[in-house]
Amino acid sequence: MQMHHDAYSSGFSYFSNAPYLCRKDGIVLHCPQVKESPSLWENPYSATTSWKPCAERHDGAISDLPPENETNGYIFIHAEGGLNQQRIAICNAVAVAKIMNATLILPVLKQDQIWKDQTKFEDIFDVDHFIDYLKDDVHIVRDIPEWFTDKSELFTSIRRTVKNIPKYAPSQFYIDNVLPRIKEKKIMALKPFVDRLGYDNVPPEINRLRCRVNYHALKFLPEIEQMADQLASRMRNRTGSSNPYMALHLRFEKGMVGLSFCDFVGTREEKVRMAEYRKKEWPRRYKNGSHLWQLALQKRKEGRCPLEPGEVAVILRAMGYPKETQIYVASGQVYGGHNRMAPLRNMFPNLVTKEELATKEELDGFRKHVTSLAALDFLVCLKSDVFVMTHGGNFAKLIIGARRYIGHRLKSIKPDKGLMSKSFGDPYMGWASFVEDVVVTHQTRTGLPEATFPNYDLWENPLTPCMCRA
Repeated sequence: MQMHHDAYSSGFSYFSNAPYLCRKDGIVLHCPQVKESPSLWENPYSATTSWKPCAERHDGAISDLPPENETNGYIFIHAEGGLNQQRIAICNAVAVAKIMNATLILPVLKQDQIWKDQTKFEDIFDVDHFIDYLKDDVHIVRDIPEWFTDKSELFTSIRRTVKNIPKYAPSQFYIDNVLPRIKEKKIMALKPFVDRLGYDNVPPEINRLRCRVNYHALKFLPEIEQMADQLASRMRNRTGSSNPYMALHLRFEKGMVGLSFCDFVGTREEKVRMAEYRKKEWPRRYKNGSHLWQLALQKRKEGRCPLEPGEVAVILRAMGYPKETQIYVASGQVYGGHNRMAPLRNMFPNLVTKEELATKEELDGFRKHVTSLAALDFLVCLKSDVFVMTHGGNFAKLIIGARRYIGHRLKSIKPDKGLMSKSFGDPYMGWASFVEDVVVTHQTRTGLPEATFPNYDLWENPLTPCMCRA
């Protein structure tokens, strides 16, 4: 991939010796201090919005469920991907069962090619609570019924599998196309099953049911909850006195960087290796690589590139977070390793991962299921005083949605990456103007409930169907 050196260096001037932002000394970044604002640790406007969660099922609500033997048949799904993608699939499966008045067989968590993880539903979630909590909404059974003898056929038989369900299908699609086959065959597998149900083309009570599953029925096992509580309390007491802590979801793994097709600061060898990796993994998108440079600049302008650890450091400093800030980092292997993390670690030395907070013995119990390690990260981020995401994805989306749902007094920062790339690339912007830009832009990006709009994402913003005025 051809590098145009001038464009390259001006695009990332906070790393050069441009005097206006931060000075780079070896792998250490020096940024001017910023006055600490009183609203660093709370959501400044949360008191002005009076929304409360209301997807919970109330005692005494009448159940309109027919007896299990009178439902229209059984549906079965494989929940694929990482923990959070699986979580969304489970919520959708319950909703689809409700739409068709079918009985749901407890979803199987499918081993993912990337995660290489053999985890069952009951290794992560409390099954009894899940089934019991939803008993007035949907019939859920733990296993394929006894009378159905050829269980292996369920995964392989074309006759028993509904395929080609469109992405974000409306509920009517299921009633017209899937229900007749369930009635005929009595038991059907649906695949693929991620994002196969829309948001604004299903009845509001179905969306409310998905929130009920996500926020109330899906509980992690008690040992996962307890370990996460311990980690959160260690974060708050690391200095002997009580501190708030920030959780940072850093999306900067090799796969993420590769897939983004963005360009990042790095050595020539690193760039050559990344080009080879992309060519191997995504040959159709890579072609011969010559068009990618222009594309990378365009994506950065539009704010579609993951933030680098160094960029995150500069933004947090501009917001006023001091060197002492306690930061919990949830991330995979950071691409570029120690050197890439150095600017962030130097500016915020109190930065830790779960591996540094807990002993090896404590985490060993969770290691046999990668998913339960992801669940620990999820909960520690959920409980943090401030949550910062650096790039999209189901993990960040679900955390921001849950923090909105449980009260939005907790701040969730979603950086405006388009504006940041413009500021980082402006050779005439001084530190004071940069700070003002960062502060003003992010005043409204703190995770308050927002009115929903067509094609909105229920998981990130559960406001309209799932919350009501207090």
